[in-house]
Amino acid sequence: MSDSVTEGVRVLAGRYQLGELLGRGGMADVYLGLDARLGRRVAVKLLKPSLANDPTFRTRFRQEAQAAARMAHPTIVRVYDAGEETATGADGVEVQIPFIVMEHVQGTLLTELIAKGPVAPAEAVRIIDGVLTALEYSHRAGVVHRDIKPGNIMVTSNGQVKVMDFGIARAISESTATIAQTSAILGTAQYFSPEQARGEVVDARTDLYSTGVVLYELLTGKAPFRAESPVAVAYQHVSEAPVAPSALVPAVSPALNAVVMRSLAKDRTERYQSSAEFRQEVDIAAEGKVPSRTPARDDEFNATLFGVGSGGAPDETLRRLANDDEDRAPRTTQSRPPVAWVWAGVMVTVIIVVAAMVWVFNIQGSPLHIASSVKVPDVAGQEYDAGSRELTGKSLTVQRAERASVDVPEGSIIRTEPRAGRTVNTGEQIIVYVSSGPTAVTAPSVLLRTVDEAKQILSDNGLVLGEQTQAQSPTVPAGQVISSDPSAGSPNVDAGTKVNIVVSTGTVEVPDLRGKSITEAQTILSGPDLQLIPSPKADKGCTGQTVKSQSIVGEQPQGSTVELVYCAGS
Repeated sequence: MSDSVTEGVRVLAGRYQLGELLGRGGMADVYLGLDARLGRRVAVKLLKPSLANDPTFRTRFRQEAQAAARMAHPTIVRVYDAGEETATGADGVEVQIPFIVMEHVQGTLLTELIAKGPVAPAEAVRIIDGVLTALEYSHRAGVVHRDIKPGNIMVTSNGQVKVMDFGIARAISESTATIAQTSAILGTAQYFSPEQARGEVVDARTDLYSTGVVLYELLTGKAPFRAESPVAVAYQHVSEAPVAPSALVPAVSPALNAVVMRSLAKDRTERYQSSAEFRQEVDIAAEGKVPSRTPARDDEFNATLFGVGSGGAPDETLRRLANDDEDRAPRTTQSRPPVAWVWAGVMVTVIIVVAAMVWVFNIQGSPLHIASSVKVPDVAGQEYDAGSRELTGKSLTVQRAERASVDVPEGSIIRTEPRAGRTVNTGEQIIVYVSSGPTAVTAPSVLLRTVDEAKQILSDNGLVLGEQTQAQSPTVPAGQVISSDPSAGSPNVDAGTKVNIVVSTGTVEVPDLRGKSITEAQTILSGPDLQLIPSPKADKGCTGQTVKSQSIVGEQPQGSTVELVYCAGS
């Protein structure tokens, strides 16, 4: 297979016409292309010829491209085709150039957004939510990305997150290239996981670490580890703890701090174990709630960059470190003198007596218990002054705290902590939560969520699910949200506001294309509004290059193939 030039336009595989250069990277050049056979715009990525010198790489590249092509999800840039082209270099020697043909997406790379400075925490969460959704889908399909970084993440013009280059990093990392060459190919070591830096086998948790690095960079505008060389950066990933994001940007909440630090744990068993778990805790943190699990300490796994070989495992290293600690621990070589046992017996007796006294004096109904404890009265719904008087009348102290509420009138008590009915000591402080009435919130994103998920997200943010209407979409799966009103990110939305959503039917409306030129018909079907697959068939019995008939019309599932019979006679 070889590329050709038609009227000054370079054509790959006889069908992909290369247009303007969209971008250059350490691994490939990306061109705007046109699939002449299907009449749709595509993006064509031409890999560097130096990557294709190894036939093992070419085989793995084809296999991984095929695996990536099987993934179809709105958050993943589709791979349509892959192959190799034989081209003649400047020295007259023929070289093999691997290429992939991808969905053409109009948007902004995350690298460009980050270059402008830290992203607002709410937007950072929304973007990472999209990345984790893509990874959840790919990991279930058995595909580990291995190269999650801002240069492989795009935000489209309508705000949708798209992840690209699935499978390519795996083909590269499993070729005969050394780890130093691999880091050069991938462009940067800033997003390496510790296990990648050590040359160990990677799994889905590697992608989650890299996603944590991206989240850190979104929140702070800087990568957590920076140095003069990729090797030095890789060493930091293995052995150094990152500075907390809030130390660089005070607007980052303690909750997001906790999520980021756990995602960057050196030991992968201490990180999030799945994309779904990571995404759930990101969403919890977005609400200002600190995740219940304490983040892993960053010094728990402190192996050096080259301390573990490709066959090593973090658990083995941890066991070795634990054994070292045991070796350093002092050992007792002499038994205790008998007098020590006598004193130990005395202390045990004292402890038992004291415990018995405490138990007796705390039995319900004992004089001491009655005198020193009281049940928290139920003051919910009362005005604060009245409820406060009732609590202080029970010899309790009161601390007021305000919370927004749609259901409880402003100035009235929502609840107490400890709750009503609990037995507490007299003089104990009772926190009284008083309604401040409805407050303004920022509308959360419910895009690409099911109706039930959208309802829960809205409820968690003090909003209510409103009307549900259905609409067709070429990309959003059936049953998932296409848009919301108020839209995601809308500020100053009153708590309790109903949010209307539009839900995808998973179908598109195939128009009647009879009488149109075959070129126009293919362009309409493969365009962004339909994204269907035209299948032209020539009829030599008529002339005019117009569509004579088509296989389907009307409402059809996304991605359907439409057979077009057109007049091709002379």
